[in-house]
Amino acid sequence: MQSNNGITHDTRASETRHSQVYDELRSLLLSGSIEPNTRLTEADLTRMCNVSRGTMRAVLVRLAHEGYLTSEVNRGVRTRIFSPEEAKDILEARETLESALAGKAAERATEDEIRELRATLEAMADARARNDQAAYSQGNRRFHQQVKAAAHQATLARAYDTLLYPLVMRQYRNVSAQHPRTGSFEEHQTILLGIVTRNPEAATAAMRHHVATARHALVLG
Repeated sequence: MQSNNGITHDTRASETRHSQVYDELRSLLLSGSIEPNTRLTEADLTRMCNVSRGTMRAVLVRLAHEGYLTSEVNRGVRTRIFSPEEAKDILEARETLESALAGKAAERATEDEIRELRATLEAMADARARNDQAAYSQGNRRFHQQVKAAAHQATLARAYDTLLYPLVMRQYRNVSAQHPRTGSFEEHQTILLGIVTRNPEAATAAMRHHVATARHALVLG
């Protein structure tokens, strides 16, 4: 008979593995590497992540509940697709939340966090000079996450994290357009300037302009 301590240990291990797989799949979906409306089977994902089907089923239910996936009876799940109206709502919410986070970052960012933001912009400049689109995109995502962290505003951050805008961007991006978008790097510089100079109004306005410009570049119909 297994002891209570053994049961507790097994339960914690299962919960940890569930969280790990959830984080892995969520990151994969948000990376945009999977096309919208792609069918994902429980069996394939179970093998890929090397977990039990029970664990994978629980993770997929959670991701579907949070809007990352859509479920089909007896047919697994598909990556989410958005109507133009849904996409516009999500992107407008992103504009509001992220500009507020930038304003808070201007008030609350530590010197270490500002140094990290500077380093990210330097890496983005290098990627742009080398025409390394993947590295530039990675730096772009890191910059926005760093601004969110530097805001030290947990309620805004939680609301921001529920947005599915990376999936919207993946679905509606203009594949024929230049990447990075013209002016994108300079917009990041302006955001950082607002944070460095401790000017919340400037940082808020710069982020709002940046996100709105990115939204207008999408093909929303």
